[in-house]
Amino acid sequence: MVHITDDSDIKYMEQAIALAKKGRGWVNPNPLVGAVIVKDHKIIGQGYHEKYGGNHAEVNAIENSRESVEGATLYVTLEPCRHHGKTPPCVNRIIKEKIKRVVIGTLDPNELMQGKSIKILRDHRIEVSEGVLAKECSQMNEFFEKYIKTKIPFVAMKYAMTLDGKIATHTQKSKWITERPARQQVQDLRKAYMGIMVGVNTIIQDDPQLTYRLTDGNSPIRIICDTYLRTPLDSNVVITARKVKTIIATGVSQGKEKYEQQGCIVITTKIKNMEVDLQDLMKKLGQLKIDSILLEGGGTLNWSALDQKIVDKVYAYIAPKIFGGDALSAVSGQGVSLPDQAIQLDQTVIEKVGCDYLIKGKVMY
Repeated sequence: MVHITDDSDIKYMEQAIALAKKGRGWVNPNPLVGAVIVKDHKIIGQGYHEKYGGNHAEVNAIENSRESVEGATLYVTLEPCRHHGKTPPCVNRIIKEKIKRVVIGTLDPNELMQGKSIKILRDHRIEVSEGVLAKECSQMNEFFEKYIKTKIPFVAMKYAMTLDGKIATHTQKSKWITERPARQQVQDLRKAYMGIMVGVNTIIQDDPQLTYRLTDGNSPIRIICDTYLRTPLDSNVVITARKVKTIIATGVSQGKEKYEQQGCIVITTKIKNMEVDLQDLMKKLGQLKIDSILLEGGGTLNWSALDQKIVDKVYAYIAPKIFGGDALSAVSGQGVSLPDQAIQLDQTVIEKVGCDYLIKGKVMY
């Protein structure tokens, strides 16, 4: 049941959401959570989940408080935990500190939770309001919500193309389709996702670093789909594998030792249609606690990912340019046979990024 007393609940929850987002790229596979403590109409404490294995947002907010939190209201974006994990249950701390009211953004989708904390709090005569900015709190944790339910990573496909759908010229040159603001936004995306995945042809043609190139952030785990182990041993991803975690997914086992000697992790998957079975790969990556992947592949891998239904979201950057000719497209492969078989996007948003445009949305199969 939602109990919103006044606009102040919205205001303080918005602040908790802003705090939660500071944990992007640091807390995976845990959720982003922010907390604000209010007493006598003023904020006395705030905090967020800062890193995986560290204190939860509620505890940080309590410990950062300038005065006693007894009788205060706690605003938290996600239902407080009730189970022992890497840290003690937050509900116990809330009860111990005699907080009077707890305002929750959204329920925890974890089957260990799902409203059970709310019952505990109410049993201890703590007032609980839930569902405040629930949509915003839920969208912020789309990685966590899928991973905690399925143990399979949330996958977003990202590509940049021209108005005529080209990701490179007929000479296979692609630097740069979009301008600096869009490219910088992509760096922010890389910070948010736990892994970044490409096909072996991207490695052979472009020899990318596949790292987070801005300050204050972890580089994502690099995942290379390489069915027959063609990744060059002198490529950037291989020679830096001891510095940045690098996974090569392949359908063969012979020859993997030379990559493992360089520090790469080699995962052998099933083969589907002469390529890495991406659904099998997602299960194996989920077992490694990888909760989210940014797919930056070429047209072949992009189609395979859509065809095998592993893509949850699409980020399509569109530059107001035309390459023309017989150039590469963002999604190749066989494609659909009829227009009404097209893969649809839902909840689409169009955003101007510098002089380029971003269309993003959830994939509907």
